[in-house]
Amino acid sequence: MRGLYAIVDLGALAARCLDPVAFAGAVLRVRPAALQLRAKDAPAREVLALLRELAPMCHRAGVPLVANDRPDLALLAGCDMVHVGQTDMPIDRVRRITPGLGVGVSTHTLEQLDAALAAVPTYVAVGPIFETRTKSNPDPVVGVEVLRVASARAAAARVPLVAIGGITRERASDLVGLVDAVAVVAELLPSRTGSDAMREVTSRAQTLHDMFAAPEPVLAGAAR
Repeated sequence: MRGLYAIVDLGALAARCLDPVAFAGAVLRVRPAALQLRAKDAPAREVLALLRELAPMCHRAGVPLVANDRPDLALLAGCDMVHVGQTDMPIDRVRRITPGLGVGVSTHTLEQLDAALAAVPTYVAVGPIFETRTKSNPDPVVGVEVLRVASARAAAARVPLVAIGGITRERASDLVGLVDAVAVVAELLPSRTGSDAMREVTSRAQTLHDMFAAPEPVLAGAAR
């Protein structure tokens, strides 16, 4: 997993009156590392319907679709992965219920990171790296220095590391070389409306993805 880990956040999109399917389509044009649907307050039936709409779009683009929090909906919708937080279902239980799905996990301290790495998830997310406004009750800011430690530990465990929280195009430059991917919500949202909005989404996604996407290896086996 390298590049942009794009998050389709229904709450953030609704506040801008943006259609989630159109938004996802604009992001998928750059073939990001993954696309996650975050729908904290939506009914399960609505989330499942939207995941089922996004699944073929992602699969045509060759992009893994990630369901947030709900392994049951991920399985029903044909997702590739499920993402769980510290208060969600433990990784080992998720694997028992949905053995064919990849599992990513959020961590907010080095202790949580170590516990997650011991379970060898598909990827591990660390954050918030910077102050974020896309969550109503965010965890304390981790910062870049803690991320450096997390980067070394994730690399030693050979688990891809995803940074999340307050990541903008300007701040992302400080993370290059420390993480495999950046999870982004607000920075993908367009500043304009109308016919140019989705083109702006694609442009923003392309900039972030290109910063972290794996370069062509010089020698066989040189890529991480």
